[in-house]
Amino acid sequence: MIHPSAIIDPDARLAENVEVGAYSVIGPGVTIGKGTVIGPHVVIKGPSTIGEDNKILQFASVGEDPQDKKYKGEPTRLIIGDRNLIRESVTINRGTVQGGGLTSIGSNNWIMAYVHIAHDCIIGDDTIFANGTTLAGHVTVEDYVILGGFTMVHQFVVLGKYCFTGINSIVLKDIPPFVMTSGQPAVPHGLNTEGLKRHGFDAEVVKKLKQAYKILYKEKLLFADAKEKIQEMSEDCKELKEFSRFLENSQRGVVR
Repeated sequence: MIHPSAIIDPDARLAENVEVGAYSVIGPGVTIGKGTVIGPHVVIKGPSTIGEDNKILQFASVGEDPQDKKYKGEPTRLIIGDRNLIRESVTINRGTVQGGGLTSIGSNNWIMAYVHIAHDCIIGDDTIFANGTTLAGHVTVEDYVILGGFTMVHQFVVLGKYCFTGINSIVLKDIPPFVMTSGQPAVPHGLNTEGLKRHGFDAEVVKKLKQAYKILYKEKLLFADAKEKIQEMSEDCKELKEFSRFLENSQRGVVR
């Protein structure tokens, strides 16, 4: 299960059936759950906790020090959940003390080749990051987000559930849930109706979300007025409540 050329620090804790490929290096403070497969030439640095049934392919760098000039060697953390696929040459950095000390990735995510996830990013579940996607520090990505190839996301941006970015998008502001964007900088291009359909959203819910999208982006209202109008119509729809909550909590402002 562990190739003889792999280097495993005595302080690392691996479940009995973890596989480790040739020339991989697993450092101190790393915990890896059962069923996880580490390919060849992977470097994992701690403190990092990796859950069960993940697959990390060759040349990935997981849990390396944050790329932040303020970092002074503090023992910050990386936590990765279960059943994630992390493809070739992905880089994932640990957190910083200033950002809470934690980079976190949930479960069932598909992280394609050459993706970079910087310090203090918080990633939910069931996301897809296409090749070359780059997240700056302190980015939050909620569940079921899809990021097109070579998407670049600015520091502190929040990406709402089920949102979508086109290829080569540069995201400078928050993207509300269920919204499609593309461009440099990214701008809205309608509701992610295909994604909602694939996930079985009720037609009446989609209709209400389209109304909310129209209020925010088509009626030329002030942002505060659009927020209020959407909040008023969200009482009997949890998806609209999610949309309204996101607008209310946005710190960077949303793409418009």
